[in-house]
Amino acid sequence: MAVLHSQKLILLIVILWFCMAVCTPPEDPIRCSSKNSNCTITNSYGAFPDRARCRAADVAYPTTEEELISIVANATMNRRKMKVATRFSHSIPKLVCQEGEDGLLISTKNLNRIVNVDGLSRLISVESGVTLRQLINEAAKAGLALPYAPYWWGLTIGGLLGTGAHGSTLWGNGSSVHDYVVQIRIVSPAGAKEGYARVRTLNDGDPELDAARVSLGVLGVISQVTLRLQPMFKRSITYLTKNDSDLGDQATTFGNQHEFADLIWYPSQHKVVYRLDDRVPSNVSGNGLLDFPGFRSTASVALAVIRTTEEIQESKGDADGKCRGAVLTASLLKTGAYGLTNDGIAFTHYPVVGFQNRLQASGTCLDSLEDARITACPWDPRVKGLFFHQTTISVGLSKVKSFIQDVQKLVDLEPKSLCVVELYDGILMRYVKLSSAYLGKQEDALDFDITYYRSKDPSIPRLYEDILEEVEQMAVFKYGGLPHWGKNRNVAFEGVIKKYKNAKSFLKVKQIYDPLGLFSSKWTDQVLGVKDEVTMFKEGCALEGLCICSQDAHCAPKKGYFCRPGKVYENARVCTPPSSGIR
Repeated sequence: MAVLHSQKLILLIVILWFCMAVCTPPEDPIRCSSKNSNCTITNSYGAFPDRARCRAADVAYPTTEEELISIVANATMNRRKMKVATRFSHSIPKLVCQEGEDGLLISTKNLNRIVNVDGLSRLISVESGVTLRQLINEAAKAGLALPYAPYWWGLTIGGLLGTGAHGSTLWGNGSSVHDYVVQIRIVSPAGAKEGYARVRTLNDGDPELDAARVSLGVLGVISQVTLRLQPMFKRSITYLTKNDSDLGDQATTFGNQHEFADLIWYPSQHKVVYRLDDRVPSNVSGNGLLDFPGFRSTASVALAVIRTTEEIQESKGDADGKCRGAVLTASLLKTGAYGLTNDGIAFTHYPVVGFQNRLQASGTCLDSLEDARITACPWDPRVKGLFFHQTTISVGLSKVKSFIQDVQKLVDLEPKSLCVVELYDGILMRYVKLSSAYLGKQEDALDFDITYYRSKDPSIPRLYEDILEEVEQMAVFKYGGLPHWGKNRNVAFEGVIKKYKNAKSFLKVKQIYDPLGLFSSKWTDQVLGVKDEVTMFKEGCALEGLCICSQDAHCAPKKGYFCRPGKVYENARVCTPPSSGIR
C-alpha cells in the first residue's frame, strides 16, 4: 500500500506540473568545443541504441539555399563526409552519425522559413527546417490544413520526410506526410563541371520523387518542400474503452470505420481504448484543443522521483508495483480525456469537436523559457527523467489479428508481463497505408508503437525483457513487419531492405545523386543492405537489441544470462538471467 500511495503522490505532482506553460527548452543536439568545430551530436533522448556519442569535425548552419549549395559544394570538392542534422534530432537510430570524426554536420536549424502559402491551389512551400507546428499554424492562417500528421509537433519537415513519419488513417492518400508532397528541392553532390553541387527540383509524377519522399538523408540535403493541403475542417473525437477479447477482429476493420481512428492497448489489463474520430461540418459547435499530457512540461523533481521509483521496481522485480502504476496511469489519462479539452481550458464531455490545427498534434513542452531546468520535457537527458526504448513496427492488416492473438497468448502465460509498457501509455496503434515512396509502407498496415523502460546500465536486464523481445521478434520476423525508420533498436532493422520491392530503384537513385557516398554512413549502408549487417555482436548485445540472442556469448554469461527460445514464437531467441525474478 505504501508503494501505491507513493505512486499516487508522484502522479499528482506530475499532473499539477502538467498544467504549467513553461519549461526549460530542449538543448541543441549539437555541441562543439570550439565555436562550430570539434563537435558531438546525439538525439533528443541523449542516447543512440548502441549508446555511442557521434562526432564531427565541424557543423554548418546555412540560412539560405545558396549558402547550403556552397557548403555542399565545398565539402564535395574535399570529399568530406556529410550528415544532415535537425533542430531537435528526435530520431532514435543513428541517422545523423558519420564514420570517423572528420566529417561535416549540416544543420537545418536556420532553414526555417515559410516560403509561400497559396490558398487557391492549396499548396504550402517551406524550407526543410520548418517544424510541423509552424506548418500547421501557417496553413491555418490561410484556412488550410495538413490532413494527417504525427502527433508530436517537434519534428522538422525534412526530418519527418527522412524517416517516413505519419499519423493514423487508411483514408485518402494515407497517414504519411510524404504522400502529400508535390515537390522537393534537394541539394546533392556533383562533379567539377557542375560546381560540385547540384539542386534538383522533383515534381509530382517524377519517379525520383518517390525515392526522395523517404530517403534517410542519403540523397543529399532537402532545401525546400511543397505539400498539398486541404480546406480547414473540423473533427469530432470520442474515446471509448472496451475489453480486448475481440481486438484481433476489431483492429482489422476499425480503421475503415473512422477517418482518424487509432487504438491504445493495455494488454495486461485486457483493455483497449478506441478513438472514434471523424470529420464533421465546420458549423458544428466546438473549439476543442489537444494538449497531450506526455508532451507537456513536467517538474524535474517529479521526473526524478518517477524514474527512481521505476529503477527500484526493476531492481526488486516488483511486477505488482508496475501493474498498479499502469492501472493508475491509464485511469488518469482516461479522466483527463487524453489531453483533450472542449474549449482549450477544460474537458466536460465527448465528443470533443474542434478545428484540425488544434487537434492533430501537440508538444507544449517546447513552448519554453529558460527556468534552470526546474521543468523539462519528460525525456530531456539533462535531468533524471524518462529513459526508454521504442519498438515501433507496422504489421500488415492481413496479419494483424494473428499477431495480436500471439501477444495475448504471451499475456496469458505471463499476466503481468506487459504492465511495463502500460506505464508508458500502453501500445499506441496507428493505421498506415500503402505508399508510392520506395522506402514507404509496402501495404496497408497497423503500426504498433511500444515504449518501455531502458536501464542506464546496458548489462542489466529489464523486467520481463524476454517477453518484450519475443513480441519484437514476432512482429519483425514472424509477421514480416516494417520498422519505423526514426525509431527502434538495431534488431528491428535486420534484413529490412529485403522487404521493400523498390529497394533497387532507391539504390539506383542514391548512386546517381551521391556516387561517392558522402551522405552515407556505416549505419545507413547496413540498413540499406550495401554492406555488412546492422546487428553488433559482443557480450551482452542482445540485452540492448543490438543483436539477436543466438548463443550465450550474446547474453553476457559472466553475469549469468543465458539464451533460450521464445514461449510463443519458436524462432525467437531471448536473453534470460536465471533466478532473476523476471520469469
